Amino acid sequence: MTEPLEKRLEKAMAELQAAQEAVARTERELRQASFAVLSSDRAVRATVGPQGELAGIEFLESKYRDMSPQELAASVLEAANAARLKMNRHVMKAMAPFAEPSSNVPELKGFELDWERIFGPEVLREDDEDTARDGQAATPAWRDALGEDGED
Repeated sequence: MTEPLEKRLEKAMAELQAAQEAVARTERELRQASFAVLSSDRAVRATVGPQGELAGIEFLESKYRDMSPQELAASVLEAANAARLKMNRHVMKAMAPFAEPSSNVPELKGFELDWERIFGPEVLREDDEDTARDGQAATPAWRDALGEDGED
C-alpha cells in the first residue's frame, strides 16, 4: 500500500531540511579551504583560496635565483594551476552528494552537474599528477617545452 501524501510530504520536508543543513556546513567548510602545491622542480609553492584565487606564492630554498624568468614563471604557473585543480576537485567531491537522487523520497530525482563546463576538462581527468607528486615527480610540460628533461 502506498504511503499517504501527508507522510511523503513530511519525509520530503525533513530530507530538504537535512540537505539545507548539510549544504550550509559544506559551504562553511569550503569557505575555509585552501590548497598549497609544490612545483615539480620544488622551487615554488602556490596556495589557492576557496574560490581558486591565488592566495600565496613562496619561493623555496633560493632556487629562484638560478632560474631564468621564463623558468620561474613556468614554475609559478604550474604550482598555481595544480593547486587550483586540487581546489576544484575538492569542491566537486564536496558538492556531488547534493546532486544525487533521494533514497527516501523517490520524487526527488537529483540533478546532473556539468563539472567539465564549470571547472574545465582537467577536473575529470585521472588524478595521476598527485600520485606522481607523492612518489617521483613527473616531468612538467613546461620543461618539455623548453627542451629540458628535468635532470641537473
